Amino acid sequence: ALSDLVTIDVNQNGVADVRLNRPDKYNALSPDMFDAITEAGESLIDDSSIRAVVLSGNGRGFCAGLDFSSFQSMAGDGEVEIIKRRESNRVPGNSAQQIGMVWKLVPVPVIAALHGVSFGGGFQLAMGPDIRIAAPDARFSIMEIKWGIIPDCSITQTLRDLVSLDVAKELTFTGRTFEGNEALQLGIVTQVSDSPLEAAIELAETIATKSPDAVRYSKQLFETTWHGERDESLKLEQTLQHKLIGSPNQVEAVQSNFEERPAQYKDPD
Repeated sequence: ALSDLVTIDVNQNGVADVRLNRPDKYNALSPDMFDAITEAGESLIDDSSIRAVVLSGNGRGFCAGLDFSSFQSMAGDGEVEIIKRRESNRVPGNSAQQIGMVWKLVPVPVIAALHGVSFGGGFQLAMGPDIRIAAPDARFSIMEIKWGIIPDCSITQTLRDLVSLDVAKELTFTGRTFEGNEALQLGIVTQVSDSPLEAAIELAETIATKSPDAVRYSKQLFETTWHGERDESLKLEQTLQHKLIGSPNQVEAVQSNFEERPAQYKDPD
């Protein structure tokens, strides 16, 4: 079943622990795996109880990229069909692109915990979340050039916000492998940790203690304005702030600070 390929566990604080679960194949991207990843992300979009998401891979690493058996058929005659899924009308792009894009549509922060390899499509999947925490010995590669193709799993919408154009080109032209510390230096990952999953969960738990409305609006603000027009972006700051001020969770944020107690937030509408 698709659900077995990606598991989701939500704890009592509203932190969703999402795991790629094809460890025998290094979480490689088969047609069913593409579907399962996007469907897992989609299932979190409308859930008002979710406060943050951690995305990681079970087994030896995050994701080795496209399932190699697909490439063996590519060497034969004709086109290999990796795109199988009914197109989602919610997530932009085709099914190979949606695995990265869906995490931008999840309204709460998504933190990727990266160990082992993130290669090719697996690299691009890792670029979709808001924040990345990697092991120092985690390995990365925009590997498509090895197979004579371009990266086409939504890289154009993600990598542009992390690295400069020359770095994106050099990594794509060479397909070279680099590790966690260089990824940090390049801006591809946010932090390096010896225990990336623990660090990601800890960060998610911290975010889960904040006003869920303000956290969601913060993500919406940046996703909408980062490549937006000046006047519309300034207006969105004002509009979202106006909605927050005086709302129940905002009042609770202020009161809990003055009363020096943990805040008791309600799920957003």
